[in-house]
Amino acid sequence: MPTLEQLGIDRLTVAERLALVQQILDSVVADQPPPSLSDAKREELARRLADHLANPDDVVPWEQVKAEALARWQQ
Repeated sequence: MPTLEQLGIDRLTVAERLALVQQILDSVVADQPPPSLSDAKREELARRLADHLANPDDVVPWEQVKAEALARWQQ
């Protein structure tokens, strides 16, 4: 396998190397088959979808979820 120096990766900035790592990880994930769901997980997803379809206005805005999570994290 070629080294970082041979590939020229050592000349990239930290941000460029991190972006490259993300691209590599994304390509690995894309090559993997989707995970199979257990019957219990499939049933739970169906239950949640049915609940959402029956109650489409019963939601919490992302901004509220984020603010509450950040407030808990800072305690």
